[in-house]
Amino acid sequence: MLRRHAAPLALAVAIALFPLSGATFYVELTAKIMIMAIFALSLDLLVGWTGLVSFGHAAFFGVGAYALAILSPKAAAAGLWSTLALAIVAAALCALVVGVFVLRTRGIYFIMVTLAFAQMFYFVFHDTKFGGGSDGRYVNLKPDASILGFTPFDLDKPLHVYYAVFALLLAVWIFLQLLLRSPFGRALQGIRANEQRMRALGFPVTAYKLAAFTLAGAIAGLSGYLLAAQTGFVNPEILSWHQSGNVLLMVILGGAGTPLGPVVGAFALTLMHEFFSSYTRHWQLFLGAAIVLIVLFMPGGLGHLTRRVRRSLFGGTRDG
Repeated sequence: MLRRHAAPLALAVAIALFPLSGATFYVELTAKIMIMAIFALSLDLLVGWTGLVSFGHAAFFGVGAYALAILSPKAAAAGLWSTLALAIVAAALCALVVGVFVLRTRGIYFIMVTLAFAQMFYFVFHDTKFGGGSDGRYVNLKPDASILGFTPFDLDKPLHVYYAVFALLLAVWIFLQLLLRSPFGRALQGIRANEQRMRALGFPVTAYKLAAFTLAGAIAGLSGYLLAAQTGFVNPEILSWHQSGNVLLMVILGGAGTPLGPVVGAFALTLMHEFFSSYTRHWQLFLGAAIVLIVLFMPGGLGHLTRRVRRSLFGGTRDG
């Protein structure tokens, strides 16, 4: 048990202690990375555990973000708990409706149909006053986290945002680990391995995939809400195919279907972007080269490094 959870515990402790460095910019950057890690975890539920490669997952991320912007009044702070619940429900409902249609397809057709739906969402917010058009919308005041007069944290303070996001990242990660070890999670893994066999065994495969698609959309909505709460601004680009591509890259770089893969991938991609862009205008070239090298020489993703380290330290060949 200790061997299995050594890497997650070490990473959690490192993230928890990081604000002691006192660098406000990097505290805010790390909080944003953790938000993207939650987003990547939601996509990995589809890609890594169910075998559904979606190229339109940013649609639900954007719905969660826009939900806060639309629900926030101009003269007062919105209630965090009510708007957060509504954002998650809105994203989940959108995922449920989209899933009913896209799950009729498979393979490359599934990828293209999810992209098409995401572009529909993108233009709904881009071309209407409802979404603020191409200029986006501002969250004038950060949501108020008060509960019966008690305020556990203040989203106007970067350190409070950091630990609130950290707590939610831990909660989402633990929830998904428990879910994937449940009969439901085992069924999803069976569908990924051999869908026809699962049908022959009597499993309602479409219902399982729709449940996973809806849950992934809800978690993506949570991450979108958190990004809007942190930055105080949303625009249609957060629903674009670029955003869907970025989060898919995070999953691939970290290692799809690995416990820490999406989290490691979110940190790796964002930090490489920050590093290369700070040194050269041609950072895309170096970032692309780094991604190609990682995929070529570590096809299982960076998340598999934890297994290699554990084997080196403790010996043995089993992953558990």
